[in-house]
Amino acid sequence: MSRTNFEQLLQAGCHFGHLKRKWNPAMAPYIYTERNGIHIIDLHKTVAKVDEAAEALKQIAKSGKKILFVATKKQTKEVVAEKAASINMPYVIERWPGGMLTNFPTIRKAVKKMANIDRLMQDGTYSNLSKRELLQITRQRAKLEKNLGSIADLTRLPSALFVVDVLKENIAVREANRLGIPVFGIVDTNSDPNNIDFVIPANDDAKDSVEAILNACCTAIAEGIEERKVEKADEKAADAQAEAADEAKPKRAPRKARKDAEPKAETEAAAE
Repeated sequence: MSRTNFEQLLQAGCHFGHLKRKWNPAMAPYIYTERNGIHIIDLHKTVAKVDEAAEALKQIAKSGKKILFVATKKQTKEVVAEKAASINMPYVIERWPGGMLTNFPTIRKAVKKMANIDRLMQDGTYSNLSKRELLQITRQRAKLEKNLGSIADLTRLPSALFVVDVLKENIAVREANRLGIPVFGIVDTNSDPNNIDFVIPANDDAKDSVEAILNACCTAIAEGIEERKVEKADEKAADAQAEAADEAKPKRAPRKARKDAEPKAETEAAAE
């Protein structure tokens, strides 16, 4: 069964591409026609590509790995933050911190700095600071929270990137490509699909369009997470059952003890 359909995507405006003169020729296979100087995306291909991407995302989530969502575009960042948070996945919606993937240890240090400030504020270390110094630390904490708060739980490199507007987020895409991290991207007619592992051809400017695609992909990720939980629970139950069965088995005497007992029995018989 398809995770989305032609009608849904049409209503969400996923078919509207960019002006014909702004197109990237590499997107030609995904373009249906041109109307009033605007390219129209072939939604039948979008439906197939959403299904393909959703299935791959589901498998990544099922294996317990993280998918990093990236969307710094004003009109789509709120919906991306909401959807990513609902499935407990990290996201970047402010500015892409350069080197976030290629220089990951440095980013982790900045995240740890945020945790250190929190700890020192709680244990009263900062209580003897002047108002000015306290204000500076509070501002620094707020800035770190704004840029990195949403990736605080990302302790290792993500296993995949989900990008809205691969042209705008080209630095993130390049970093992922360099590290061999698969990229899932909503790709509009003005973008290059060649560096994207899972291309979802669609309008990347309209909130409704992005939301329709995210709904399908995030539902698949949630299913993957749920299936992982069920599998783990089943494994636990099977282990407990095996343990109980072992305990219920009658205990056999050690081999040496049985050997020692045999001559003793023969001696007693002879004595009688």
